[in-house]
Amino acid sequence: MNNNIKVERARHGLSQTALAEKVGVTRQTIYAIETKRFIPSTALAFKLASVLEIEVDELFELEESDWEE
Repeated sequence: MNNNIKVERARHGLSQTALAEKVGVTRQTIYAIETKRFIPSTALAFKLASVLEIEVDELFELEESDWEE
């Protein structure tokens, strides 16, 4: 799953730590999401989108491989 968290985070002038604090996770979790090592829960995806003032489907995008079983 692709995401634009790093871009949106920079647009808002937020560090990984600052974003993590706003959504209640660790900096390592934000790093893992940004590097596609972790897919966030639906609730966390909505929290991130809310803080970054963007729609969830603009923040996250399925890759073609996500459709394969």
